[in-house]
Amino acid sequence: MLSRLSRLRLASPRTVSVLSTRFVSQSKADSAVSSTAVTELFEPVDQTGRGEVNPFAKNPDFHGFSTDPAEDVRNMRVGFFFGISVALVIGGTFVHYLPDQGMRKWARREAERLIQLREKDGLPLIEENYYDASKIILPSSSED
Repeated sequence: MLSRLSRLRLASPRTVSVLSTRFVSQSKADSAVSSTAVTELFEPVDQTGRGEVNPFAKNPDFHGFSTDPAEDVRNMRVGFFFGISVALVIGGTFVHYLPDQGMRKWARREAERLIQLREKDGLPLIEENYYDASKIILPSSSED
């Protein structure tokens, strides 16, 4: 694995491998240039009480359901239970029991049932005349 990485580094252009050191200054600092100041990571808290309250300051595991931490966790669990578990179970059951579109499965079962009945009775699977010829009423030749 390491040999692959070394080959990859040799194949990459020199500018890509130098990017990590490009922005580091090697010169001595002037006394006229002031040093950089590190600012606070968090915004100062508004002491007047009129600003927005960060919910993560009170509850670092804030889920967005309530400002009370215990209620927030409970509402999150209930919401995810109904939103995911029940939706998947009821939704999956609903999709499973949807009616057969076009009745393809029913038609196949009915055809297999009729084939078994005809084979058991010794009849041919398909008759020579699909329709019974005695039931077909044709117009007489004189009526043309």
